[in-house]
Amino acid sequence: MSSLAGRRIVLGVTGGIAAYKAVEVCRRLVDAGAHVVPILTSSGRRMVGETTFSALASEPARTSLFDDPVTPIPHTKMGQSADLILVCPATARVLSDMRTGRGADLLTATILASRAPVMVCPAMHAEMWEQPSVQDNLAVLVERGVLVVAPESGRLAGGDMGHGRLAEPATVVAAVEAALGGGELSGQKVLVTAGGTREPIDAVRFIGNRSSGKQGNAVAAEAASRGADVVLVTTQPNSAPPGVRVVPVETAAEMAAACELEAPDSALVVMAAAVADFRPADPADSKLKKADGVPAVVLVPTVDILAALGAVKPDGQTLVGFAAETHDLVANATGKLARKNLDLIVANDVSQPYVGFEHSTNEVVLLLSDGSRHDVPLSDKREIACAVLDAALGYRF
Repeated sequence: MSSLAGRRIVLGVTGGIAAYKAVEVCRRLVDAGAHVVPILTSSGRRMVGETTFSALASEPARTSLFDDPVTPIPHTKMGQSADLILVCPATARVLSDMRTGRGADLLTATILASRAPVMVCPAMHAEMWEQPSVQDNLAVLVERGVLVVAPESGRLAGGDMGHGRLAEPATVVAAVEAALGGGELSGQKVLVTAGGTREPIDAVRFIGNRSSGKQGNAVAAEAASRGADVVLVTTQPNSAPPGVRVVPVETAAEMAAACELEAPDSALVVMAAAVADFRPADPADSKLKKADGVPAVVLVPTVDILAALGAVKPDGQTLVGFAAETHDLVANATGKLARKNLDLIVANDVSQPYVGFEHSTNEVVLLLSDGSRHDVPLSDKREIACAVLDAALGYRF
C-alpha cells in the first residue's frame, strides 16, 4: 500500500565512498514497490559494481550514453518516464554539473532530459561540504526546486568526524515517499505519539521505560508516505522521521496537552507512545543527595490520555491504541479496547525475544472493535506500521 508502488525512480549513483549505502537505498525502494532504474557514473562504478544494482533493481544498471541495448537515446527515455530522479550519493562534482546544466554523462543528461522532480543526497568530506562554492551550488539548486536530503554528522572516510556523512538509507527512502506522496491519506491529518514519557523524581532523575519510539516513528513515516499530514508527539524528537511535524514532549502531562490540542481535527490518531502510569507526586527541584538518606517517593496516577481521547472522539475519527503486555495478551488488550472506546488496538507481548521495546522488530495482534483479529508475525517495525495503517483504514487481511 506504499505510495511508491509502481512509481518509476531513476537512482543515480556517483563516485563518493558512500555509494555503498545506495545499495540499501535501492533494495528498500524496490521492497516498497518502486520500479528502480539505476544509473552509475564512471566514478560510481569504482565504488560499487554495476552487477550489484542490476541484481537488486528493476532493470539492469545503465552506465553510458552509448551502446544501450534498449534505445539509442537512453537519457531521453529514462528522463521522460521517471516519476523522480534520486542522486544518492551526490558529490560536489555532480552538484556543480547540475547547477551549470552540464550533461557530462548519462546521469546528468538524464536529469536535463526530465521534467520529474530531482532529489539529491549530498555526501562528502566536511571540508568539501563547507566550501562556499558547494553551498552556493546547492542553494541555487534549491531555488530551482531540487529537493535535498541533508547530510549528517558522524564518522567520515579515513576515520575523521564531521558533517557531510550521507543520510541513512531509511531517511532517504522516507524523503522519497514524502516527496511522491499522493497516497490514500493524502490531505488528511494523522496524529501519532511515540517514545516513553519521563516523569521527574528530581532535577536529574526520572521514572521511565525502555521505549525507543521506533514503532511510533515507523507509523509516522508510513502515514507520511501515504500522503498524510503527520503530527508526531514524541519524547524522542532527534530520531523522528523526515516529512512530519514534530512536537517534543517529556512527561505524560505534556503529551496529554499536546494530544488535546492536535487530536480534535485529526482523521486518525495512533497512540504508540509508552506513557507512564504513575509519576512522583512531589518531584524535587534540585538533585537529591545520597547523603540525605533514601527519599520517600510517593507515586500518583498520570492522566489516562487514551481514555480521555476515546471519551471525546469525534464522529469519523479512527482511534488506535497500543497494549504492551507480558501475560494474558489478548484478554488484557480486548478489555482495553472496550474500556477506552478504541477502534483498533495493537497488542504485543514484550516478554518475547525481539518484540517491542528497543528492538527493530515487533510481533503484534491487531484487535478491531468489530471483533475481528489479525496476527502479524515477527517483522520489521515498518512492516508492522503498514499492517496497523491497513487495518485502521478498513482493509481486510
